[in-house]
Amino acid sequence: MLGILGRNRNTLTDGVIDLIPVREYPADEEMGFGREYTWIIAPHGKRREMGRINLRLGESPCVYSFGHIGYHVDPPYRGHRYAELACRLIAPVIRREGKTSVVITCDPDNWPSRKTCEALGCALERTIRVPQWIRDSWSISEVKCRYIWRVSADTSA
Repeated sequence: MLGILGRNRNTLTDGVIDLIPVREYPADEEMGFGREYTWIIAPHGKRREMGRINLRLGESPCVYSFGHIGYHVDPPYRGHRYAELACRLIAPVIRREGKTSVVITCDPDNWPSRKTCEALGCALERTIRVPQWIRDSWSISEVKCRYIWRVSADTSA
């Protein structure tokens, strides 16, 4: 059951976790991320931060390497599928923004993130070398796996 929670009408919940909006960022010209949304991942009904997820709506060389979706779960909370649940919660936002697919990237040796992508039904598009100019400008690994997530109406299942 997906829904909106509490005072902040933009908080998303599935009854297990809540996504509490941090803010919407305007389009970033330097990175080409486009408009960007960021949420805190918290236990349902609590304001304790367990991690974050963000959605980048732009298309650029940086988005190609960083992905449309970025997430992290803090170490004490890992192993509970919170990143997968958070992705499913933002699926309606992705669709509302007119996208039918998004990219999630991760390091080849980041098995928990790769498992998250597989659980979402993502397809591994390819493994890429991140351009040197991006690595020089931002802290990002040299190699990334690019997963494509086709966001359909039944993604929240």
